[in-house]
Amino acid sequence: MDIGHRLKQMRIRQSLTLEELASRSELTKGFLSQVERNLTSPSIATLTDILEALGSSLAEFFSEEKQEKVVFRKSDFFVDERDDYGIHWIVPNTQKNEMEPILMEIPAQSRSFTVNPHNGEEFGYVLDGTVALEIGGKTLTVRKGETFYLKGKDDHFLSNRGNKAAKVLWVSTPPIF
Repeated sequence: MDIGHRLKQMRIRQSLTLEELASRSELTKGFLSQVERNLTSPSIATLTDILEALGSSLAEFFSEEKQEKVVFRKSDFFVDERDDYGIHWIVPNTQKNEMEPILMEIPAQSRSFTVNPHNGEEFGYVLDGTVALEIGGKTLTVRKGETFYLKGKDDHFLSNRGNKAAKVLWVSTPPIF
């Protein structure tokens, strides 16, 4: 295990500088820099101090890290076919993530569900067809190859007023679908 590299990743994930970590762990910035570059090895007591400053423990640090799945195949997707539209969850179990992408298929003359106001943001990319984004009493047309980006402060939904199915890649943060 590359202890120095792993400590540096933990520090960076928390947006801490070496100086901030040094202050929290009561160690010197120079010493921590040497540890991160594997030029020196900390004692167990010192490693414990560093990990506590990073909000972790020896047990967590040395536990086998479960490899997170990064690539998802069609066989991983979950499809929910509704009467008026279909939702393809293209990244399974996104409730634990900070964003949730779905592939929405809206047949001709149909509409999606209504998304209620929430504290988040959404992005959509129209892959095929044309949709009407109904938001806050306004109707905005979004065509193939175009995108939308909105804050979730108003009720909104997508409708397909055309004669062919529309496909939209729709991403929300936090997960709401």
